[in-house]
Amino acid sequence: MAINLLILFLGSAVIFWSAESDIRGIIRSGTLSELGSRQDSIEIGPYRLTAHAAALDSYRFPDFVQKWLNRDVGQGVREIGRPPADQPRDSVFKQIRTLQYALTMDANGPFIQISFAIGQSFHVLIVLLIVLLALEMLFMIRELVRGPRRIRQILQPLYALADAARTLNAEVSSLGPPAEDRQIEALAGVISRIDASRLDRRSSVDSAQDELKGLAAAINDMLNRIDQSYQSQVRFVSDASHELRTPISVIQGYVNLLDRWGKNDEKTLQESIDAIKSETQSMKELVEQLLFLARGDNETIQLHRETFDVCEVVDEIAREAQMIDPAHHVETSLQRPALIFADKPLIKQAIRILVDNSIKYTPDGETITLKVAVDPRSVRITVQDNGIGIAPESIPLVFNRFYRSDESRTRKTGGAGLGLSIAKWIMERHGAHFEVLSRVGMGTRITMVMPVPTKPEDA
Repeated sequence: MAINLLILFLGSAVIFWSAESDIRGIIRSGTLSELGSRQDSIEIGPYRLTAHAAALDSYRFPDFVQKWLNRDVGQGVREIGRPPADQPRDSVFKQIRTLQYALTMDANGPFIQISFAIGQSFHVLIVLLIVLLALEMLFMIRELVRGPRRIRQILQPLYALADAARTLNAEVSSLGPPAEDRQIEALAGVISRIDASRLDRRSSVDSAQDELKGLAAAINDMLNRIDQSYQSQVRFVSDASHELRTPISVIQGYVNLLDRWGKNDEKTLQESIDAIKSETQSMKELVEQLLFLARGDNETIQLHRETFDVCEVVDEIAREAQMIDPAHHVETSLQRPALIFADKPLIKQAIRILVDNSIKYTPDGETITLKVAVDPRSVRITVQDNGIGIAPESIPLVFNRFYRSDESRTRKTGGAGLGLSIAKWIMERHGAHFEVLSRVGMGTRITMVMPVPTKPEDA
């Protein structure tokens, strides 16, 4: 809702500012002198100039706003309203479409009114906001429905295990000694008390009878896996929230800057608009990456495999990179043919991620090399640069989500630390892996090792 209100505020501010700027231009152009002497009204695009003040059901701007707006275009009264309705019960949307923004001035005699049909712009803005709000509501409803179901699915094995333990306790209560009864009951009690907020509970293995040690150990192993998965999801949500908080804070800061004094300073206004556009694009890219990883975790991404020569993909990426970034030299060394059986768009996405990283962390003027080599069992796709390199302790962590080896450098180059995580997911789904060789100050070489189809049925 905060973002929706921000969009409404910015859209309204742009509409009013555009109308006010056009009205000032009309006044300075001298067009007002043609009224009265030649004709009673003039239409300039969406603007209408009349030699009399038209009646409006309007809201007059406060005096301090009138004074501020009149500081360099003479005295006048600004108001927003609509002509008296023929049908008193017009719909809300029709009332919005007929809104007008009017400036009434005393031109040394007759009143002159400049009006602009501002309602159509507001109508489009409100319709877009309603569509956006509807999509957000559908997304929230879906998450509210899927959230409890997902938790029940995670905890279902625990519930089933607790029921089985209770059943086992009931069946052997008349057969075993009292000590064994108490241990089975304790084991069932521990399991029944486990929920999403108490995944750290474990059953005691050392005190259990030999017959129950295997069961207790299996339960503890299962709880460890569930706890690790749960903590991983918690960290993922926390990191995603942190990454989204930064662009939202930047946008809020520039909006406050515009509200205080940026409306009168064209340089500050343009800087704020550029910054808001840049941060919005960053948020869009981050959300797309998060959605890709979320779909990957849920196993909803379908791979469409085909046999193709990966050299063609590498050659295409090299041409695109050289065209987009002429500051670096892009070279290729391709051993053709290099046939693989894979999802072509996903492989192309993984190679682009490696090339983009090389461009970000390689000084201008250096060379980035793309190689494709073939051996009897694999196709090796290598991206090598002469950039800043990666510290040895960071190499095992670079494929983790949101990992950054240098926060300050990453903030300058952009990115949220999700690219290599996406590339890793793509490689794992193709039965492939990465080989990384890097030295600080010398550069980095990352190789994608892809299996080759060895039989006709593999293709």
